[in-house]
Amino acid sequence: MHWVGSHIAAGAVLQGLAGRLHAERDRWALWLPPFIGTGIGLYFLLPMEPPLWMGLALVVAGIALSIAARRYVAGSLVAIALTAASIGFLAAQIRTAMVATPMLAEEIGPVKVIGTVVAVEALPSGQRVLLEDVVIEGIAPEATPVRVRIRIVKRDAVVVPGERIDLLAELAPPSLPVTPYSFDFQRAAYFRGIGAQGFAYGGPRLVEDPEATMSYLASLSAGIEALRLRVAQRIRAVLPDADGGVAVALMTGSQTAIPREAVDAMRAVGLAHLLSVSGLHIGLVTGILLLAVRAGLALIPSIALRYPIKKWAAGIAFVGAFFYLLITGMGVPTQRSFLMAGLVLFAVMIDRTALSMRLVAWAAGVILLLQPETLTSPSFQLSFAAVVALIAAYETSLAWRLRQRSRSSWLARLPFHLLGVAVTSLVAEAATTAFALYHFSQLTLFGLVANLVAVPVTAVWIMPWAVVAYALMPFHIEVLALVPMGWGIDIVLATARIVASWPASVSYLPAMPLWGAVLVAIGGLWLTLWRRSWRWWGAAPIAAGFISIAFVTPPHVLVSGDARLVAVADENGEYVFSQERANRFEADIWMHRAGQEERQAWPDDGYGADGRLLCDALGCVYRAENYVVAIAWQAGALIEDCAIADLVISLDPARDLCRGGEAGEPIVIDRFDLWRNGGYAIWLEPDEIRSLSVAETRGIRPWVADFVRRQPRPVRE
Repeated sequence: MHWVGSHIAAGAVLQGLAGRLHAERDRWALWLPPFIGTGIGLYFLLPMEPPLWMGLALVVAGIALSIAARRYVAGSLVAIALTAASIGFLAAQIRTAMVATPMLAEEIGPVKVIGTVVAVEALPSGQRVLLEDVVIEGIAPEATPVRVRIRIVKRDAVVVPGERIDLLAELAPPSLPVTPYSFDFQRAAYFRGIGAQGFAYGGPRLVEDPEATMSYLASLSAGIEALRLRVAQRIRAVLPDADGGVAVALMTGSQTAIPREAVDAMRAVGLAHLLSVSGLHIGLVTGILLLAVRAGLALIPSIALRYPIKKWAAGIAFVGAFFYLLITGMGVPTQRSFLMAGLVLFAVMIDRTALSMRLVAWAAGVILLLQPETLTSPSFQLSFAAVVALIAAYETSLAWRLRQRSRSSWLARLPFHLLGVAVTSLVAEAATTAFALYHFSQLTLFGLVANLVAVPVTAVWIMPWAVVAYALMPFHIEVLALVPMGWGIDIVLATARIVASWPASVSYLPAMPLWGAVLVAIGGLWLTLWRRSWRWWGAAPIAAGFISIAFVTPPHVLVSGDARLVAVADENGEYVFSQERANRFEADIWMHRAGQEERQAWPDDGYGADGRLLCDALGCVYRAENYVVAIAWQAGALIEDCAIADLVISLDPARDLCRGGEAGEPIVIDRFDLWRNGGYAIWLEPDEIRSLSVAETRGIRPWVADFVRRQPRPVRE
């Protein structure tokens, strides 16, 4: 009887679920992009590159299963989901194979580098160029990267996209992740075709190469980049300081000219989204053009009464949005926003209404299929999380908003608009918090206050003047628009600096693990894509995802891949560093992923790390969790260290110097291990010393440079 009762109860539950699912059948299609993303995510998690036939086989199997299960609703849904995931997996494989850029295996230089300039980015000191059709002295053509990125420090160097230049440069592979499971800069560079990076000695020399030719697309791309550069230069001529850097970011998409202090302040108060061209900017440009053109045509009765000026305005707004997409670099948020805006404008031109959430699904599907690697980028995750959450919130509040809009008085609607800005900021911040914790370990506490000031100023003042500046540039009178635009930017920057100066304006928490971020994503999709009451079930995985932070145990010891920096944890879990200023970028990531805000260095001589660390001229000894870790600066310290330590970290090659010590043979990580495997994270656990290298977490994939593609050598025991 008990079994029968359980069977009946299970049947009732399944029937209830089926009823809920059937009631939401108009939302089923919205789940296709998440399942495509699932397949892409599984592809990037693999430790080795799968053969192309595997993706093809999965797609064929999924299609066959869909056909076989077509008479059963539940079976069809499962089969379609599996097919979508298989398509995402195959799309990622095809994209990787199409990129196929060689990666520089190791540091070389100084060497002669010849290449065609395809992009130029202004930096606070100097500039950075992206070269294509590259020739590197001593590197065979088949091993030469498709693109090379080089920093030119010489301030008076003049480089124009489309030129072919000659440089003497120091080159290296793109940067590795700074710690296991952190952001993979090398993978991001691979999918941009960048296989090497470095810096130039002196300035470039123009090369006349009659054999060098550019394809039509390459020539068009160079022309767009040249236009971006000219726009940036003319902005900087009028606005040379931080406000000019922000104006360049808003009008060309390049943030490299913004001083670090300004960027840090904007990030600390949740205003970094204003620097990255996204839905807000595309929407404003499109809306400004649509309203301005329509209003202008409405003033001409002979046109307004005879022709569909609304459709004309929509067409011109589409052209303007496309120009803005090109000149701002076609970032992922910009692509998403343009696809959505383009579909809305097209709907206007054919007298149809576009569905907002379907627009997001359409944009996500296109981007994921064409650029699957964007799934792993912070920009994709933050952008789509914010937009999906905002649209879901607006769908839920539609009836209330329509009642508020029925008020005729502008003053009566003012509190409604202010509340809208506040709610928008709250929803966007809540939707992106988990991904900010996963990628940056950062939690902004006063983002709402900063956004209440900065977003209206950007929307009402800064972006309209930016559109006017574009229109005035052909006449060389853009100063008339850029100066007032700079006033608005000054207000935004002042707001960021003031709010960032408040106590605890930004906090750092231990980095959310991948499985926690996945749980939040699943819960967030469940909460936003469904409409009925069962959507609130998504709160459970969201809560579990945030709780996952409590299960994070930061490493006790961290070692950089270049052997220049070591960090150990004190009794409170705070890291102390072997050097105070070296590897600033790397140290910041280590600290923030552990929830630490300030950097502190250990002593050159004597005790540190709350007494856990004892140092002298040859190295340090770190004692924690009943283990002894020796950190040797020089090989001369190894004879003594190997006799007392459970783990030896040698920043020189140790070879066989740690053999036969009185305490047995300790675990050894030396300079060769770091060179081969990248940085290490080490946990001192009760029953073992556990180490994890960057190479072990990356696997053997096309974007892994040769010097870490070799089978990672385990540390010697």
